[in-house]
Amino acid sequence: MENKYLAATINTSQGDYRVIVGKSILGELGKELYKANLNNKKCFLIADKSMFPKQTKNLHESLESQGFITNSLSMEFSEEIKTHATVSKIYNWLADMKAERKDFIISMGGGVAGDIIGFAASTYLRGIPFIQIPTTLASMTDAAIGGKVAYNLPEGKNLVGSFYQPKLVFEDLDFLHSLPEREKTSGWAEAIKHSLIQNIDLFKEFEENHERIYKLDNDYSAEILKKSVAIKAKIVSEDEFERGDERIKLNYGHTVGHAIEKISNYNQYLHGEAVSIGMMAAANISMRKGFITKEIVDRQEKILNKYNLPVKIKNIEIKKILDAIKMDKKNSNGKVKWVLLDSIGNAIISQGIDEKIVIESLKEVII
Repeated sequence: MENKYLAATINTSQGDYRVIVGKSILGELGKELYKANLNNKKCFLIADKSMFPKQTKNLHESLESQGFITNSLSMEFSEEIKTHATVSKIYNWLADMKAERKDFIISMGGGVAGDIIGFAASTYLRGIPFIQIPTTLASMTDAAIGGKVAYNLPEGKNLVGSFYQPKLVFEDLDFLHSLPEREKTSGWAEAIKHSLIQNIDLFKEFEENHERIYKLDNDYSAEILKKSVAIKAKIVSEDEFERGDERIKLNYGHTVGHAIEKISNYNQYLHGEAVSIGMMAAANISMRKGFITKEIVDRQEKILNKYNLPVKIKNIEIKKILDAIKMDKKNSNGKVKWVLLDSIGNAIISQGIDEKIVIESLKEVII
């Protein structure tokens, strides 16, 4: 277990932690908890309702068999209820259960669950240790890694949050088998994004080995996931608090993607679907700025299509997208910080893009 399933070790000011990736590895969780110095036997498992009862029961029993006293709560999580009210429900449960600072919390679910549970962990009793057990492909490749926890306001996504690193990220691909096909597909957007911004060799693997990767039922899929995770882990270790440009590059496709999610009230497009469309908008801006050729734009579109990700959006007003973009967290001095490409495998940051270029690029993705 020491190295076979270790995707990365993330180095942060709050401590280093391991990201474990593999198939059918739930029985090893206890060992990893001890390695993470989570030696107190009392834990609080908060799981997405979609994991109830089978997966939650399996995890609960696994923890109990390894000596952990486990208290479980099943909740519904979605972008529409990614609010302070939902965070308060977690606070109230932890208070009722008399959780203490020496205990630890387990987040089991997708990206929204990890964001909300992680934020609750970061603030209840001024901070309780927590671990991430992501159960969607999108959260495995992206959201569970890096310590960004938050909830939404009516004005925008993730506007209230903090940087609070987990003590462990534990990814068992077996959890993905119960996902609806659309959920699986959506998750590939973040993994492909990682290859686009930093690793052309991984991008070529996505191109050439689609059938083996897409099924998520073999060791090769796990190895591809580990490579994607390693990219984000490296960036987080270098730029934990998003103070430089490196970590901002992880937001390739997210400026327009988050705007699409907000405009559609978080109930029309899954996160990965919105990011996929956002990546196409960003690629078109990159081309219009002369950073990349149309051939690269087409190559990106082809790979997104191959993984059944949307590349265009219907019935949306450009003005609404532009207005939503103005609330983006990455903006500086009133100007949008765009993450663009100057080649496959290398992202750049550009500010002050002419609005005409943005509008023309958005027209390319709206039908």
